[in-house]
Amino acid sequence: MSKDWTLIDAQQAVDQWISQWEEGYWSPLSNLARLTEEVGELAREINQTHGEKPKKGDETSDQIADEIGDILFVLITMANSLDVDLDQALRQVLKKYDIRDGHRFTPK
Repeated sequence: MSKDWTLIDAQQAVDQWISQWEEGYWSPLSNLARLTEEVGELAREINQTHGEKPKKGDETSDQIADEIGDILFVLITMANSLDVDLDQALRQVLKKYDIRDGHRFTPK
């Protein structure tokens, strides 16, 4: 695994990992449920780390990076199963945001 990855590299790595299993890709609806679960876990971590809800004594400390990693994995899995090029999708959304919000905020 190289240090510098592109989105294409990430999509290929996830595909290689999933392709080694007979079950392969789950359905889009199952992956959406997985994504919802992972986002909930991230929300819990952020609430416990930066919010008013303290962790229980037996819970490990800051796992935000792990939860974000899980979310990325599921998003990449969804993109692969639906034939979405994440590089192209991200470029398109950044262009959209630049056009829509380019004058909305105070520039540095």
